[in-house]
Formats: sequence, structure tokens, C-alpha cells
Amino acid sequence: MARPATLHDYVVTSRPQHPSEGSERRQPTVAVARAARLLATAGIESPRVEAELLAAHVLGVPRGRLALADRLSPDQLERYDALVARRVAREPLQHLTGKAAFRHLELAVGPGVFVPRPETELLAGWGVDQARLRACDPTAGGGQGATGGPLVVDLCSGSGAIALAVAQEAPAARVVAVERSPAALAWLRRNAADRAAAGDRPVEVVAADVTDPGLLGELVGRVDVLLCNPPYVPRAVQVPPEVAAHDPDEAVFGGADGLDVIRPVLARAAQLLRPGGVLGVEHDDTHGAAVPALLAADGRYEEIVEHRDLAGRPRFATARRRSPASCRTPGAAGGSGPVGPVHAEDTDRAGAWQTGSS
Repeated sequence: MARPATLHDYVVTSRPQHPSEGSERRQPTVAVARAARLLATAGIESPRVEAELLAAHVLGVPRGRLALADRLSPDQLERYDALVARRVAREPLQHLTGKAAFRHLELAVGPGVFVPRPETELLAGWGVDQARLRACDPTAGGGQGATGGPLVVDLCSGSGAIALAVAQEAPAARVVAVERSPAALAWLRRNAADRAAAGDRPVEVVAADVTDPGLLGELVGRVDVLLCNPPYVPRAVQVPPEVAAHDPDEAVFGGADGLDVIRPVLARAAQLLRPGGVLGVEHDDTHGAAVPALLAADGRYEEIVEHRDLAGRPRFATARRRSPASCRTPGAAGGSGPVGPVHAEDTDRAGAWQTGSS
């Protein structure tokens, strides 16, 4: 008579892991390949690159040396897996590593501050070029002479990316960075202190609201270069999960049409700039006509130029402050020079700005 079946007859045991399998899993190339597959499934645009950056961060080596790195220790592998899981959940890569690359800088970033984007390097590069052009101008900085150098103001400074790039690459410039958010100010001051300790010219940090009509009253008529990367996304636009859940709302959205901060910035910039001073303001890719039109309608700007990013999208507008004698009443006809926008590809000036090297 056959023996009755018991519960033990149906137990399925897992195959024991061969010791070499755990060892292989700790090889950086194997761990990165697995992480890249997970990130790709989660919809990350550059899964392999981000998997490598996270591995380099955990191992404490440059990304280019990953192939030569030792195996991850069990603790490192556990940490790496945890970081990959957080990235799969769409936490920003820069929050996971605690840093963001911007031109020649490595900036500290995290919760409470907007993560600088690569496209903003174009505006920063334009600002660097403009500051360098004015480095030997004795009237720069409101007539301070050669010792003062050009005066550059960065509004909506956030982490300090633009201001610190200018201070590093145009060391003759005096740079003032303005930010309102207490959380962002903490990151800005940290980055400014780090760069000053590294030998860059110190940046002056001002806690203020860029929409304040009396902003930087002591600098009226003295600024040579004014740069601004304001919140400019129209409120109805759906943004990526990393932005929606982690970037500060006040640093992203600019009201219903995205221009709530840009309008007062353009008005105040015209008061802060000296005659011949220049303005550069980043904007949404839907604002390629709107921002130049606002500059033209103001009446105090000339040489208005719209610049595109490397993907061909409208990205930032620049203009020069007219001399008082040539200023037009807003909305009035006449006046000297063109009042409509010129596209950067139509002028030789377009070749001056750079994308990350100088």
C-alpha cells in the first residue's frame, strides 16, 4: 500500500546560491548593468549614465575609473541598491549624490533648492563673456575704475550656479547673488563659502525678493551685467516627477502664463542697469516671442536678441540698456535702434556664448 502524501512532499526549496554568484554581483560592471535595466524600466532617460554615476558616488571614484574599481563591499552594494531604488522612485539623481555639475563647478544641492539645469549653462556663459568684455572698462561698476571691475547681479540665484560660474570665470567682476527662499539661501551660502575657500572671488549674497520695486536700491544705475533664471513654467504645464515632487514650487512656476516674475524683473533691471549695461533672462520655451516683446514694449532696451538652446528651443533673451536720451515711452513708436527681437542665429554675436568650457 502506498504511503500517504505528506506536506513535506510538496515543499519546494530554493536553489542554494553558489558563492561565486554573490561575488559576481559585487562587480561594478555587473551591478551597473542590473541598475541600468531597473532605471530604464522606470523611464529614466539616461539609465546607463545614471547607474554609473551612482556607482561612482558609492565607490568614491570618478565615473571614468569604474572599470578599474574594486568590487563593491557588501555594505556598498546594499547602499548602491538603496540609491537605485530611490532613483527608480524618481528622486533626483543630484539629491542622491548631493551635488550637481554646472560648467566648471560642482555645487552642493538637495531638498529646498532648484537643481541647476545644463541649458542654463548657456545663459551663464553669455554672462561670463559680457563680464570679461567689461573687465577693462573704467566706467564699469558704476565708475569704480579698474579696481572695482564690472558689477554683475544674479537674480533668483538658487544654488548660486550662475553667480559662482561668473565669479570663477570672470574674476575681475564683483558678483552679487540675490535669493528670497530661506532654504535656497542656505545652499547658496554654503556653495559661495566653498568656492571662496577654493580661491574664487567671493560672491556677495543678498536675501531679497526680486519682485520688490526697491530691490538693491544702492545699485541703481550701476549694474553692468544682470542675469536671471526665474521661475517661469506656466502653472498648467505638467512637469516631470522629479520636478513636481522635489524642486521647490516657487522656483519652478511663474503664474498662469509663466511671466509673473519676469515682468517685474525686466522693469527693475532697467533701473539697475547703467546705460550700455546688458540683461540676460532665461525663460520657458513657449516664451520665445513673449519675453522679447516685453523688452521691446518697455522702451528702455535695445539690441534685443532671442537665443536658442542646443536642442533649438527658445531659451533666453538678452538686451542692452538704452542711454536716457534714446529711451522711448513704453508703447510709443520711434526711437533709435531696433525694438523687435533678433534671433541669435541671425547675428555674429551668437558665436560668443559657450556651453561648458572656456
